[in-house]
Amino acid sequence: MQPRETKPRETAHEALLAIEGISKRFGAVKALEDVSLTVHAGEVVALLGDNGAGKSTLVKILAGNLTPDAGVVYFDGEALPGHTPARARTLGIETVYQDLSLCPHLDVVTNFFMGRERVKQILGIPVLDERTMQTEAEAALRDIGTTLPSVRARVEHLSGGQRQAIELARFVHWGGRLVLLDEPFAALGVEQTRRGLALINRVKEKGIAVIVITHNVLHAFQVADRIVVLRQGRVIGRRTTRETNPTEVIALITGDAL
Repeated sequence: MQPRETKPRETAHEALLAIEGISKRFGAVKALEDVSLTVHAGEVVALLGDNGAGKSTLVKILAGNLTPDAGVVYFDGEALPGHTPARARTLGIETVYQDLSLCPHLDVVTNFFMGRERVKQILGIPVLDERTMQTEAEAALRDIGTTLPSVRARVEHLSGGQRQAIELARFVHWGGRLVLLDEPFAALGVEQTRRGLALINRVKEKGIAVIVITHNVLHAFQVADRIVVLRQGRVIGRRTTRETNPTEVIALITGDAL
């Protein structure tokens, strides 16, 4: 029996992100088949599924790293043909992977402004405006409720949770609109995970859309407005968190609800 839907599918013009009929094959393996979902500004959607469900493939398509065989990705009502990572960043779509993208041997400020350095002129010679960058980085971290011992500390000396906070603060500061979090808590301890979940809620409060890819159903219920379950490349369940429970979602993931 096909799982119930809590609401009809929305059109691409009713959401910040809409994907319609996305399919992707790798040789004989069907990674995604006719996948559709929407995400609104200021909404957290948890994408759940067992290994091989198609979550990572879908994230790579949204990030512009893979091209779907069929279907369309819409952002802010506009189709994205030829979607690329550079185009995604220009639109304000960022992916934060489990292993992150920070340079561990550089300090927080340098990572924060990588490729966007502030420059001032001294006797007509351009030099880095270190003071402005430090002040700006500190303010951006405070803005999402995070403080570090020093923004001049090298990233390699920070915890996993602090590194994720830097990634998210950088994303918010540079005008991000949709963030894809790929297994953000897999390498974190209990306290770091608690802070990470709170950080997602603060990002949401700023009107930013969030897709969280996770294996942990309880984490999804703590932050998500809606849950989308993938199984063998297909969407087999859409639920609002207030209208379901972990037992039902686990049954969808394992196939017991089918």
